[in-house]
Amino acid sequence: MFKKIIVFLFILIFIINISVCSVQAQPKVEVTSQSAILMDQSSTRVLFAKNEHERLPMASTTKVMTALLALEMGDLNSRVVVSKRAAETEGSSIWLEEKEVKTLEELVYGLMLRSGNDAAVAIAEHLAGSVEDFSVLMTQRARQIGAFNTQFKNPHGLHDEEHFTTAYDLGLITCEALKIPKFKEILATKEKRITWPGHEWDRFLRNQNKFLELYPGGDGVKTGWTTPSGPCYVGSATRDQWQLVTVVLNSNNIWDDTVLLLDYGFENWSPNELLTSKQFIKTLEVEGGSRDKVRLLTAESFTIPLRGEEEGQVEYQVLIDKSPIRAPLAENQVLGEITIVLGGEELSSIDLVAGESISRKSLLTTFLNSLKNWLIYAI
Repeated sequence: MFKKIIVFLFILIFIINISVCSVQAQPKVEVTSQSAILMDQSSTRVLFAKNEHERLPMASTTKVMTALLALEMGDLNSRVVVSKRAAETEGSSIWLEEKEVKTLEELVYGLMLRSGNDAAVAIAEHLAGSVEDFSVLMTQRARQIGAFNTQFKNPHGLHDEEHFTTAYDLGLITCEALKIPKFKEILATKEKRITWPGHEWDRFLRNQNKFLELYPGGDGVKTGWTTPSGPCYVGSATRDQWQLVTVVLNSNNIWDDTVLLLDYGFENWSPNELLTSKQFIKTLEVEGGSRDKVRLLTAESFTIPLRGEEEGQVEYQVLIDKSPIRAPLAENQVLGEITIVLGGEELSSIDLVAGESISRKSLLTTFLNSLKNWLIYAI
């Protein structure tokens, strides 16, 4: 009996140790910032959050949206005449002069590499006619992205009580901007020369984002600071083609907080390709077609970071738009969707498309098939 008790206690201690080790495998993340978020760039899945929906000023991280709209709406080769208002904008500057002519591309480099407030105003006036109208476009674009707790009043981030965002919203905006190859190219640029008419030398812009050198794989994005906002930073890093995005608002140390978040993400999560593009899902019956079946394929791939214990918990739900499926069908015609679910949470929905074109069954084919069936039964 005594031996059985000893064995039982040994097993109990062993189980407790395993449980403690399991808990310790997921370290607690403590950042100094008032608000923070860690996101997967591709899926926007949230891997860590702290007060992520609290509305706060964001200073020059505003310029992520300014750059996003400039690259989406503008012609980078277009000529921009600098206004008096732009040239006299206070704060960080690329020393624009009234009536100076720049390309939109030069201004976007000045915006992101040197955080030029004057460049932000020049971009806004060029694309929308005024700072006020451009701010409306910024807020509208934020809504389209899903950033519903964000409001812009200017393109540079100088303080305004009605100019605010959240860590979550700013993360979404940054994930969207990082889809644009030119945006990523600008962020990675260490030095850029742009013209300076009337001077004996060009402007020499050196990238102020020291995170590019500070963190292995660091590739962006934007610093920000005003007295009301405190230090802010939007960061990103890519390892093995997997990109994470961080936002820290009102941080005591933007670099330490960002490194802590990214280390947590890369060390405790891994990207999983749950669906590949054109992956076969099932076969559907087709009525009235030259073929009686069609393959159902995924329209695109879907990759999302998962923790180890989550990998076996993913479920898939297939929904067909119409039943029965009738010809004609075009290849890649959307026929339904597949929803990926984890722990009751919908991660994403991917369109399901026809794997091949199927035409209507001709009258001759219908007649011959009927005749064939009649002969079979007659015999």
